Amino acid sequence: MDAFTNIFDFPKKINYKNELLAGFTVAMTMIPESLSFAILAGLSPLTGLYAAFLMGLITAVFGGRPGMVSGGAGATVVVLIALAKSHGVEYLFATVALAGVFQILVGIFKLGKFVRLIPQPVMYGFLNGLAVIIFMAQVEQFKFVDGNGAVHWLQGNSLYIMAGLTAFTIAIVYFFPKLTKVVPASLVAIIIVFGLVLGLNIHTKTVADIAHISGSFPAFHIPDVPFSLETLNIIFPYALIMAGVGLIESLLTLSMVDEITNSKGNANRESVAQGLANITNGFFAGMGGCAMVAQTLVNLNAGSRARLSGIIASITILIIILVGAPFIEKIPMAALVGVMMMVAISTFQWVSIRIVNKMPKSDIFVGVIVAMITIVLHNLALAVLVGVIIASLIFAWDNAKRIRARKYVDEDGVKYYEISGPLFFGSVTAFAEKFDPAADPDKVVVDFKESRIVDMSAIDALDKLSRRYHELNKTLHLRHLSEDCRKILKTAEAVIDVSIEDDPTYKVMPEK
Repeated sequence: MDAFTNIFDFPKKINYKNELLAGFTVAMTMIPESLSFAILAGLSPLTGLYAAFLMGLITAVFGGRPGMVSGGAGATVVVLIALAKSHGVEYLFATVALAGVFQILVGIFKLGKFVRLIPQPVMYGFLNGLAVIIFMAQVEQFKFVDGNGAVHWLQGNSLYIMAGLTAFTIAIVYFFPKLTKVVPASLVAIIIVFGLVLGLNIHTKTVADIAHISGSFPAFHIPDVPFSLETLNIIFPYALIMAGVGLIESLLTLSMVDEITNSKGNANRESVAQGLANITNGFFAGMGGCAMVAQTLVNLNAGSRARLSGIIASITILIIILVGAPFIEKIPMAALVGVMMMVAISTFQWVSIRIVNKMPKSDIFVGVIVAMITIVLHNLALAVLVGVIIASLIFAWDNAKRIRARKYVDEDGVKYYEISGPLFFGSVTAFAEKFDPAADPDKVVVDFKESRIVDMSAIDALDKLSRRYHELNKTLHLRHLSEDCRKILKTAEAVIDVSIEDDPTYKVMPEK
């Protein structure tokens, strides 16, 4: 009921005009991209459009982030190209459905919250790399395929017309909001350029030059594959990778929308919705997908903040498949290219350039690496994973150098070590080097009031330290240890003296 409550909200909370126009605009930008991804994977163009319709509708209704748009995204399709070529499209459909099951499990077990572990430099690199990919994908539209299948750049009048209409579209998208924001600038640009081309009978590249998009309603279809362990062995790795890639891109997009709208989405609910949408794709001849950053930005820039625009965009795509194909196929590609180029420009995090001289060099390095992997390999999941690993290693190294020990001896001859900084696998060596059991008095106190025991490596280091003092018949007291550390250290041979004061309690906000 919650999902439907969010759809049929009170008018004062939903700007129906913005939602309607944003939905139409998103549909126009999704069509060429979905077609391109389907053709890239060697699939029927309708497979891409069915994915756009099914992914968009289901995630709009049940997803965890109003305003987010999902469809047949290239990030997930690229994973399946090799499978489709080696085993056929039926195996692809089965893989998409299995990937959906994995995604639902992530949501059920509330693992979506781990997207919080992605650092800001990784987000900058991800978005900057994605902006370059979006822009370069539009440049590809300035090419054509001849009768022999060879690819060439447009030349002469064809090039000038395409470039001129694209520049005109960009100008409309940029300047129209300065006049009014009542109507989305992207939709206005598409309509004006469409009318100009039809009115003046200008010959230029259109949607029909990519593929014909007329078809029927997607029919229920059980993937025609053997139900055996052999089939599972084939599709399992592809499904696992697709599920991971799709969730990473979707949850990153969710975080991006959270920042733009200053609101909070539900990562676990979005994971379940993505999974449900992919399972549906697998049984209705869709190629699957995930959240689409570019279309989401188009949606937000058009003023959408609710679920309604995503539903309208999906229904619009279905109507186009059923009856509107002859009209949509006449839309100039230059109009769509111009809109997407402006999306690329707005996606790029220009603030990361402005503050580059104020950022730590390690953060700059991480951002550049993520952007380069995104651009070169077109693998968003790998780029984010590498970025998180590098950022984590840098964080661990920096914190490993922060372990300190203030030493003093009181009037009773007891030596104190007041530890500051986290004690974990990266700092245990430096921690151990600060002690001199042979020279220390018979009683030593190690105070962790300003420190925190983080992992098993730290506990092992404490156990070994206590053994060193015990072998010399000296007493080692450990103070201000957290409750979990005290329980584990009870098995050590050290004399443990725990004061009344405990470590502060660290809690993580639960996922809603």
